[in-house]
Amino acid sequence: GQSTPQYVAEVTRDLLEKEPATAGLIGLSDTDMVLAAAPIAAQHRKVFLTSGATSPLLPAQVPEYLFLACFGDNVQAAAAAEWAYRTLKARRVAVIFNEDTAYTRLLHGYFETRFKQLGGTIASVQPYRLSGFTVNVEDLRKADLVYLAAYPDDVTTVIPLLRNAGVTAPILGGDGLDIGADWNKIPQTRDVYFTTHAYLGADNPDPVVQRFRTLFAEAHPNKEPDAFTALGYDAADLMMAAIKKAGSIEPAAVRKALAATTNFHGVTGTISYRGGSRIPSKSVTIMRVDG
Repeated sequence: GQSTPQYVAEVTRDLLEKEPATAGLIGLSDTDMVLAAAPIAAQHRKVFLTSGATSPLLPAQVPEYLFLACFGDNVQAAAAAEWAYRTLKARRVAVIFNEDTAYTRLLHGYFETRFKQLGGTIASVQPYRLSGFTVNVEDLRKADLVYLAAYPDDVTTVIPLLRNAGVTAPILGGDGLDIGADWNKIPQTRDVYFTTHAYLGADNPDPVVQRFRTLFAEAHPNKEPDAFTALGYDAADLMMAAIKKAGSIEPAAVRKALAATTNFHGVTGTISYRGGSRIPSKSVTIMRVDG
């Protein structure tokens, strides 16, 4: 889809015209891209299961047909706020966010809401753009914590800029900071944390994670999987399980079976759609970057 909503829409339309027997669609980890594809799937009465677009507004924007395999941003942001307040003992937070994506605009808002509910103070909120990055550094230096709502492409640029500008406070972000091996590009990183979908390290004892790691290594030698790889795997697995449960590739039957999924043990956690929600209830993992 070239990360272009218009082209994503064209590809989706072409796919469904060429493959009318499609049971459902999976994929895409960006809200703007999903909103280009999922309405077209819905027009064809097909389920769209997004692997990694975390906006909790998506199911309402594409009624009936859009499901998430990932948690919502409201959940990961609330988990981050609670952890920052209770574990890091942060009381004053400065927020910076990429103003160009729906993901980052929503994420920081959910964080601020929960942090203030806990009794914390949001000292400042600043938008930025990666091209010509500029923020008021003095506001950030006074904070106990900087909450960074960033897109993956931003991380290796923004974090060194903040540290080089004298911002020493811990930095906390969402799953946009889950950039895997790209952290090696900034090896001096300290006190950076982020919420994400799963811990996939070799020392994770979960047999589902271990099996996934084995399969991934066979397909991609000398590479490490990341949370978005695991989400893609879970989304495919969920869709195939729904087809098996439905006993059919008929789209309405697949949608009904997916909606009834409970206690599905995926790589990124146990997935259940409860009370008519098309966002699964799932755990949140918090990661620390140290070197």
